[in-house]
Amino acid sequence: MSLWEGLTGQAEAIAVLEAAASSSALGSAGQSSMTHSWLITGPPGSGRSNIAYAFAAALLGTRGDETEESVYKQVVARTHPDLGVLSTERVIISIDEVRKLVASSQFSPSVGHYRVMIIEDADRMVERTSNVLLKALEEPPPRTVWILCAPSEADLIPTIRSRVRSVRLRTPAIEDVAQLLQDRDGVAPDIALRAAREAQSHIGMAHRLATNSEARERREQALTTVLNIRTVSDAVIAASLLLELSKADATALTEEKDAHERESALRSLGVAPGGTIPPALRVQLKNLEEDQKRRATRSLRDGIDRIMVDLLSLYRDILLTQIGAPGELINLSIINNITAVANRTTAPATLAIMDGIAEARRRIESNVAPALALEAMLVKVAVSGRGA
Repeated sequence: MSLWEGLTGQAEAIAVLEAAASSSALGSAGQSSMTHSWLITGPPGSGRSNIAYAFAAALLGTRGDETEESVYKQVVARTHPDLGVLSTERVIISIDEVRKLVASSQFSPSVGHYRVMIIEDADRMVERTSNVLLKALEEPPPRTVWILCAPSEADLIPTIRSRVRSVRLRTPAIEDVAQLLQDRDGVAPDIALRAAREAQSHIGMAHRLATNSEARERREQALTTVLNIRTVSDAVIAASLLLELSKADATALTEEKDAHERESALRSLGVAPGGTIPPALRVQLKNLEEDQKRRATRSLRDGIDRIMVDLLSLYRDILLTQIGAPGELINLSIINNITAVANRTTAPATLAIMDGIAEARRRIESNVAPALALEAMLVKVAVSGRGA
């Protein structure tokens, strides 16, 4: 099997990483193409973490010019002894987590040529935490390789950016994502194309929209709700509804995982299903519940942001229709509503709403209460005369 299989539309980045992995083999020429720290950047859904794990497997599995399939499976399962991973489902990565990973990076590799340390969502480190990582990047052990993932180089502090080699991913073509959904998930061609288009080539979101009809319905409900806003009171009601849709989406993502984690924890602690939990073990379950609450917080924020990204695509379609610009619309399933709104409003008003959505995203990122940010955003929709 190919390590890079399923990494749609990233041929240039794959070529760079393959060359580095090949030159890293002992006795190979071109050792200079390999470096001890990498930064993989790209838009959400471009496959940053997937390509990071493929690169790690290529480094850890190198035996001459061959890569063992068993090593790849260990890397994907995160069980390889020379692999360290830091991924978070919280809002930020804690300094203690980074310190622990840095300490682990000092060990020599046990079975491979390298010890590979991956940090997903490296942009979620605050400056103090980043400085802990910086020390490890400045003086790494000779056989340790760091792979960081972030949306852009600007999301990391300058001193870290200066010590890594950047590999930039691009947004895959809609057709490529649709083809991946058909080949990998067996999705019907029309649903795959619609999901890829509405997800704006975000591979993970496209998979969810293609395989979950409830997710598609929630997305369409959010868009039509905003298009139906006519008054300030409509805006306040719509903000509440969007928040509820975000919560429902977040719950759908985390509920099943939470139950599975709790069941696994109880089984590992020797507690029978439905049995009484001994007092000595309650602390461990409480810690698990706190982690799950933090994950729910991040999932809710991500869900709200996803709705606003969808709204930006909606008003982008309206703007293209108003100015008669070429380009395929994203939300073809509600084309009649888009045309009606475009015909009775102006392009400047549409641009003002798009600015309001962007401002709401910044406010939520700055810890403004989501309900207030959504209300302010949708009041601008009402004032600008939106409606379907």
